[in-house]
Amino acid sequence: MFNPYPIKKETASFITKDGISLAADIYRPDSREFFPILLMRQPYGKAIASTVVYAHPSWYASQGYIVVIQDVRGRGNSTGNFNLFAHEISDGLETIEWVLTISNNTGVVGMYGFSYQGMTQLYAAANGHGSLKTICPAMIAHDLYRDWGYENEAFNLQYNLAWSIQLAAETARLKGDETAYQKLWVASRNLPLFDPIAASPQILQDLAADSFYHDWITRYLPDDYWQNLSPQHLLKNIDLPMLHIGGWFDPHLRGTLSLYQEMQSRSIYPQRLIIGPWTHLPWGRKVGEIDYGQEAISPVDKMQLQWFDYFLKGQETELFKNPPLYLFQMGSNQWQYLENFSTENQQIYYLASQGLANLREDEGKLSAILLEPAIEDTIVHDPWRPVPSLGGHSALPGGIFDRTMLDCRSDVITYTSPPLEKDLTILGSPRLDCYCQADAVSFDICAVVSQVTPDGRVFNITQGYKRVNNPESSLNMAMQATFITIPQGHSLRLSLSASCFPAHPVNAGTGSYPHQSRAIDFSTITIKVFCQGNFPAKLLLPLVGES
Repeated sequence: MFNPYPIKKETASFITKDGISLAADIYRPDSREFFPILLMRQPYGKAIASTVVYAHPSWYASQGYIVVIQDVRGRGNSTGNFNLFAHEISDGLETIEWVLTISNNTGVVGMYGFSYQGMTQLYAAANGHGSLKTICPAMIAHDLYRDWGYENEAFNLQYNLAWSIQLAAETARLKGDETAYQKLWVASRNLPLFDPIAASPQILQDLAADSFYHDWITRYLPDDYWQNLSPQHLLKNIDLPMLHIGGWFDPHLRGTLSLYQEMQSRSIYPQRLIIGPWTHLPWGRKVGEIDYGQEAISPVDKMQLQWFDYFLKGQETELFKNPPLYLFQMGSNQWQYLENFSTENQQIYYLASQGLANLREDEGKLSAILLEPAIEDTIVHDPWRPVPSLGGHSALPGGIFDRTMLDCRSDVITYTSPPLEKDLTILGSPRLDCYCQADAVSFDICAVVSQVTPDGRVFNITQGYKRVNNPESSLNMAMQATFITIPQGHSLRLSLSASCFPAHPVNAGTGSYPHQSRAIDFSTITIKVFCQGNFPAKLLLPLVGES
């Protein structure tokens, strides 16, 4: 049996080529042996060390690793100015070269971390340094615009605003500006969503003029800014073994899946993917209102350790005796090993209504056959009372919630299937195809797939959101990927609305983008959803097993 090493901790720093001091805590075994290096680069203060989701670095050190937790430029005890992601490629390279000077290391480096700390791995990997042997990116963006800033051209307001205020508060703290810090701390607990321009709150203009948020909200279409910071562009010629980690309710799951699928298709090295039933954090058993049981508690630390043992120490591991996907199946509440995401089976549900699906839950139908005749349904979006966001991947808090009351609103159209005759397992990204017509030049569509229990309660499963800049549009909207079994006797439901606030900004209906949209100028928008005609509306579900 392995005996953990006693560990010791020290703090060290080095000076970059442009004169910046980058500080790090180093946890290492108290031994004269030589050990591989694990590196995490993060912006929240090295003492935290991503322990909101990972084991403390001393645990990794006790397993026979030199663990380096570094403050990125302009954060914690590192000097310089913090500029979101801008210096992480060059600073990542210099940091790898520096950690290789630490005594008693074996000359090989692995990296781990989630969110920003996941991105710093990808930026460091972009250098192609030969000593960086493997990375374990968790909850990252592959395309920064598509996977972090926006979803189908709709700004991710709540997540990005909360994050920008958190980072701005840390900047104020480091500067010793107590007044700014206190105002931002209060704003983080009560997001400033009701300024004249909700997506451009005054507090960020006054107290965080240099925040990335201003670039993100004004660059509402993908351009060179986004491409230059996107790993999808930066990693084209890079190949490494990667352990990819995501959550079914994480806002960046699209990025995790996209990177995994690209690397799996072209890499000569093993790629593995873990997806739990988690939001961005924490990675535990309770997500939203659902307790998934002890099985849902994160297995990441132990699996990550096996990964590093294999690639940095050459030790055999059980990881490669199983298929590459390790996915938590909600409903059965068990982990499953799978070969791939591709499911040859697909269930099509057609939308049908007599025009009252926004008023009666027994009116809108999800049917395996095309029902005729059918009448279009109408949403009247009132900006004074937008449909509130609830759970899912884009709202805070995320996860599964009882949305029965939301579906009772007259500005939410619902389509419900008959009770299932047998269990139904969805794996992948559901898709909505429908034709919409609005009396405004721009509108939004929110689509939520839920399960309806026999007693009538409604629980969200997955969803998608899209900004539409054409008053007459054929929509093809992919939703967040999921893996869930709906039990026999339950029903499926599709809910459509024209808002999901504050997860996304309210669409003004004028064609203006969120940073230009003043609340006083918001328009009431009438949207028609057509079930039949040349473009029959349908929900497509990727299934495991027979359709």
